[in-house]
Amino acid sequence: MTSRRRAVTATAVLGCAALIAGAACTGLAAAADDPDGEGDLAGKSAQQISDAALHELVAAKSLRLRTQTSTDPTRLDLTLDRAGNCAGAVSKGQLGRVEIIKHGDQVWMKPDAAFWKSQLPGPAGAEAAAKYRDTFLHGTTRDDFLQSLSEACDLTAFQKSAAGPEEPSSGTPTPSAPKPTLSKGKPTVHEGTPVLPVVKKVDGVVQTLYVAIKGKHYPLKLTAEADHETGTILLSNYGTPVPTKTPAPGDTVDISTLEELLQGTQST
Repeated sequence: MTSRRRAVTATAVLGCAALIAGAACTGLAAAADDPDGEGDLAGKSAQQISDAALHELVAAKSLRLRTQTSTDPTRLDLTLDRAGNCAGAVSKGQLGRVEIIKHGDQVWMKPDAAFWKSQLPGPAGAEAAAKYRDTFLHGTTRDDFLQSLSEACDLTAFQKSAAGPEEPSSGTPTPSAPKPTLSKGKPTVHEGTPVLPVVKKVDGVVQTLYVAIKGKHYPLKLTAEADHETGTILLSNYGTPVPTKTPAPGDTVDISTLEELLQGTQST
């Protein structure tokens, strides 16, 4: 896979948040005299808008994150916070969908039928899907499977990736990277909210950041495109707390249930 293709994989699509990293972008004075369409962003350059969006993102204590790419069936739809709590779902396409709730080191996951059938071959998968329908598997982040699943709940890590790499403290020069071009697009609407696109082009990759025009200038949508492959991040519900409700004990079984079923199919 080429470096361009890697730019839009499931992991690197999160890296497209670096579009709003002020230190990584070269600002172009492209302010348009259109106060009605751009609000108070009309007199600002692409760099200034990028900086404002970065500020709002890294200051967020919680938000909703949705991701998808054309190269991987994995999709996230999570509300998460800086404490590592989250609630939402992780989908793997035909391999199934898992609801996830995480509070502290406690994790609950509820697989759908497709998940069970993808994990357990033959009739075992269908039997488990029927037996554990609407049942949460519960454990802690000390469990390898749950720890891996809940890594996406780390809002702080996402914010750090958006801010971009830190400058080296040793003073050792780093290889020069291609200079990006950064420009403003025309106002448009995203999910009912007026937004202003900021477009960055570098090394054949086009990244677009959509910044809220009214109120706080939150980044609401980020896209990356290269070699006809795409990745998208949607950000919303800034400041909305992660739901605190957790499954009742009667609706849960221990995560060891899944592990025992998996071991059973491997030994047969």
